[in-house]
Amino acid sequence: MEIAKPGVNPDDMHQVCREVAERSAHILGEFAQRHVTNSVTAAVSDELGIAKAYMDLYSRMLANPFALASNSTNMMLDYMQLWQSSWLKLFGVQSPPVAQPLRSDSRFKDEDWDNHFLFDFVKQSYLIASRHIQHAVASVDGLPEESQKKVAFFTRQYVDALAPSNFALTNPQVLRETLASGGQNLLKGLNNLLGDIEKGEGQLRISMTDEHAFQLGKNVATTPGKVVFQTELMQLIQYQPTTTEVYRRPLVIIPPWINKYYILDLREKNSFIKWATDQGHTVFVVSWVNPDARLAQKGFEDYMLEGSLAALDAVQRATGEQKVNVIGYCLGGTLLGCTLSHLAAKGDERVGCSTFFVSLLDFSAPGELGVFIDEQQVQSLEKKMNERGYLEGSEMASTFNILRANDLVWSFVINNYLLGKDPFPFDLLYWNSDSTRMPAKMHSFYLRNMYLKNLLGVAGGITLAGEPVDLQKVLAPAYFISTVEDHIAPWKTTYRGARYLGGPVRFVLGGSGHIAGIVNPPAAKKYHFWTSDALPETAEQWFDGATQRPGSWWEDWQAWIDARNGEKSGGSSKVPARVPGDGALKVLEDAPGSYAMLRLGAKKAASVSVPEGAR
Repeated sequence: MEIAKPGVNPDDMHQVCREVAERSAHILGEFAQRHVTNSVTAAVSDELGIAKAYMDLYSRMLANPFALASNSTNMMLDYMQLWQSSWLKLFGVQSPPVAQPLRSDSRFKDEDWDNHFLFDFVKQSYLIASRHIQHAVASVDGLPEESQKKVAFFTRQYVDALAPSNFALTNPQVLRETLASGGQNLLKGLNNLLGDIEKGEGQLRISMTDEHAFQLGKNVATTPGKVVFQTELMQLIQYQPTTTEVYRRPLVIIPPWINKYYILDLREKNSFIKWATDQGHTVFVVSWVNPDARLAQKGFEDYMLEGSLAALDAVQRATGEQKVNVIGYCLGGTLLGCTLSHLAAKGDERVGCSTFFVSLLDFSAPGELGVFIDEQQVQSLEKKMNERGYLEGSEMASTFNILRANDLVWSFVINNYLLGKDPFPFDLLYWNSDSTRMPAKMHSFYLRNMYLKNLLGVAGGITLAGEPVDLQKVLAPAYFISTVEDHIAPWKTTYRGARYLGGPVRFVLGGSGHIAGIVNPPAAKKYHFWTSDALPETAEQWFDGATQRPGSWWEDWQAWIDARNGEKSGGSSKVPARVPGDGALKVLEDAPGSYAMLRLGAKKAASVSVPEGAR
């Protein structure tokens, strides 16, 4: 039977198959040689504590056979109902489904999952099994909290991995493409898989977007600006004004160093940096270095001294202003809290008001990220970091991606490897793939003192640069924006941290998640947000008294900060626009700057030429 698509020469297909075979043998041989020993060692040591957690689970399950039998019976009854419903559907009788995916579940969007008898049966069978397996795990009594979290998380990962959408024979879209192309999609998918292993230098680094479609300063991170100051740890960017007058107080943004700053400057239409500049702010942004082994001994304290504090000093020199407003995003907000406490201890009142984007000051309930952070795992991570001086950026990225595996892992497995398609150019995913490293000393301090011990909210629990951290001494007004679906900084936990500050706090809850909920320009007219003038003891009480408002929280923040950019005695709150380089700091280079331009894993992988008809 001729399987080649019209227009594809069978000899060419044979050549491609031969090249792919040779390439795969070479790559997989290297992969096995490099990783088998490590994999065995990891399995024996059980660094994640998975085996212990599941042993706890099994012992508790066996101790309650009645509950186990009840769960099994309920699942069997659902399957009997599915058999009945499926037979009725086969004979043209409409019957309500026994199990349905959530509206947000994109795995079963193809019409054949509902319209075709067999695929509908496969889908519902999977959903029934998924529901009962996860319910059985979640309903076990007496399981230690740490084991419960791990079991729930990794059971979900296992169930998600076994979804019928992830396999060629049970995914209707993949089957259609395989039949239509004579299997060329699977050949191209194998080529994509091998390319991703090459790109990851032996690790599978799934391509989420066409990385060659973007270039910093050309079609992402395009807001005009100049680097006007730098240290070993950061460059400071000042942006070109777009108004004739600007607020007297400059605005300084401290992003996380887990990712690069340009999440706030992806495109002109969704750039917070561009929007803030258009509102009349003189915007400065910290662009963190992508560290290597030379910076292994840089600690959290150094990030404050050579990062946030150095940036504030530089902005003061550039503008001549004694008061500034500061934004901290995620980990940048954690650093901002420490910086504000340090300034308060010194009697330094240069920060007029502060804003925290999805930032944790309390780490008592870090959500599913906490599954990866316990004493055993931190010790293992410290050992790896100390060997090379840093945490590899791809390892951190993989951890964040697995928190949303269906969206950030399995959807790309289907698109890239089963359908054989190239990933779609998407600026947000380009940024997401632009990993950054963590210096060993800094990251160890952060994990131990914040996540494991939760000392940031304890007065004097942490000392930085000789000053005990006490957030209650931070009296400047603060604005907290968190998001309702955040899986990295859960909003109820950020709310606890907001109450640590000693000054007036406005807490706002946005729609969507950690990124989309923050990068939400007013023009998009997406989502909504909740506000309240009160700050009661619990997040639940706050939400009960909050008012839902349409659109973007950006405008609410602008109104809040405008009211706090008050006039000096005898002077105006506005001054002539400031041009980068006109002040005491001179231009070093154009934005986005050399620190942001360093992209890990940018080496282009070799590829096999695929016949035109197979692309």
